[in-house]
Amino acid sequence: MTHRPPSRARFAVSTVFFVNGVVLASWVPHVPAVKARHGLSDGGLGIVLLSMAAGAVLALPAAGWMVGRLGSRTMTAVAAVALCLALLLPVLSSTVGLLCLALAVLGACNGTLDVSMNAQAGLVEADYRRPIMSSFHGLFSLGGLTGAALASAGIWLGVGASRHLLVMALVSMCAVATALPCLVPSRAVEDSRRRVLARPTRALLGLGILAFFALLAEGAMADWSAVYLRDALRTGPAFAAAGFAAFSLAMAVGRLAGDGLASRFGPRRVLRASGATAALGLGAALGIGEPAAGVAGCGMVGLGIANLIPLLFSGAGRVPGVQAGTALAAVATTGYLGFLAGPPLIGLAADAVGLPSALGIVSGCCAVVALGARAVGGRS
Repeated sequence: MTHRPPSRARFAVSTVFFVNGVVLASWVPHVPAVKARHGLSDGGLGIVLLSMAAGAVLALPAAGWMVGRLGSRTMTAVAAVALCLALLLPVLSSTVGLLCLALAVLGACNGTLDVSMNAQAGLVEADYRRPIMSSFHGLFSLGGLTGAALASAGIWLGVGASRHLLVMALVSMCAVATALPCLVPSRAVEDSRRRVLARPTRALLGLGILAFFALLAEGAMADWSAVYLRDALRTGPAFAAAGFAAFSLAMAVGRLAGDGLASRFGPRRVLRASGATAALGLGAALGIGEPAAGVAGCGMVGLGIANLIPLLFSGAGRVPGVQAGTALAAVATTGYLGFLAGPPLIGLAADAVGLPSALGIVSGCCAVVALGARAVGGRS
């Protein structure tokens, strides 16, 4: 087996993380338009968005098994290409049923890529022998910022959603094609009897519970930030997309600094401070109720939750006695249950008490992560 320089492998994995962020962020700013085209209420939109998280949750256990059987390099390649191909499906859906199916496919592709590329990131981190996981997730956030900015510019210029997403899918596939040859070769597990589902250890369960609240908050901001700014605060569509851009930018900044913070202060302190920042920042923005404060609140949440998932996933990949793909799938599955519960929970709460009050759930989830940081070890 040919050894590839860690720097080339790191660039390749970074490219995949970046493309993943671009693809997802290219879709998110079109959520309000899709909501209006299908005549969905806040509650109805929450149920529809449930399909994407459901697709991810259903795919994650199988993704962990396939990473073990085929290797993370193969599965990263397959999932990245599939995600690019699925990007256009939601805006082409003519009925609500087809929209749900398209989002389920998109979620399954994203969930599979999530496990695969994080397993690749773990291999590269092992070669470097120092924390670099947050930098990969920082590239994901930079991809989100880029995708949101391009989508906002496209909306402002009047570019149609289908044309914009087609261009982004083609460009993303070209970027993925350049990265695939430099991914880290990973050994496939030959035992075909390896179980798709396994009982999680106590360590994985604790990490998974924190991931549940972290991904509920992250997913809710991705799905509802533009809707909150556009519908609740009566802003234009381009300004509404700026909320998600601020969220992605702040998350990128936080993640690029995250490796140094974790090394200096330890993951427990970083988790506690991060959760508190997100909870207080969003709570203050919702209380003020102004467009500028809404964008600033999105940024505070992005900064606060930036390093939650990188630290939790990095810890899962190092749990003794559990294959990395299986461990990541276990934590990600529990986390994605929060992603699964978030959209309908926010939507149904919005129908009952209004969207600003419903988004208080996100602030509460971040506070829970801060309070539960004791479950994570002090220093890696």
